[in-house]
Amino acid sequence: MSTARVICAGFGGQGVMSMGQLLTYAGMLENKEVSWLPSYGPEMRGGTANCAVTVSDHEVGSPLITDDATAAILMNLPAFHKFQNDVIPGGKILVNSSLIKEKVARDDVDVYYIPANELAAELGNPKVANMIMLGAYLGVSGTVSVDSVLEAFKKVFGERKAKFIPLNRSASVSYTHLTLPT
Repeated sequence: MSTARVICAGFGGQGVMSMGQLLTYAGMLENKEVSWLPSYGPEMRGGTANCAVTVSDHEVGSPLITDDATAAILMNLPAFHKFQNDVIPGGKILVNSSLIKEKVARDDVDVYYIPANELAAELGNPKVANMIMLGAYLGVSGTVSVDSVLEAFKKVFGERKAKFIPLNRSASVSYTHLTLPT
C-alpha cells in the first residue's frame, strides 16, 4: 500500500465517523501517516455525515479528498449520489445495498454491493452495519489489518466499550473474506 484515500459517507448515526476514526487510528498503530477530516450536516442524527481518511506510507500533504479518492464506503443514497464520482478510475466503491438500490453506472471502478443492514441484523445488532462495511473494505483493500482496527476500537470508544469488541470482531472479520458480488 502506498496511499489510500477513503471517503466514508452516510447519515449521522450510521457510524460513518467511527469508521473513519477506526481506520485512522489503525493506520497510526501500524506506523503509517494518516489524516482524518470530518464533515457534518447541521443535524445531530439523520443529517449528512462524511469523512475523508488518508492512510499512507508517506507524509500526507493535505487532508482534503476531492476527486481523487481511492475508495468510497457509501452507506446511504445521498452519499451514493454525492461521492461515487469522486473515486479515481481503478478505485473501489462499496455500496450498502440494504439502503441503496441504484447501481454504479461507471465501469472503470470495482464496485461491491454489501447488504450491511441485513447482515448486521443477522448478527443481532443493527449498529454493526458500519463494521461490516469497514471489514469488507479491509478485505478488498488491505489498507490496515482488522486486528489494528479492533485495537483502535479501544482508543476511539474507550475501555468502557471494550466489551463490544467481540461483536465488532464478528462483524468486521466475518465479512473480510466474503466473495463480494460486483
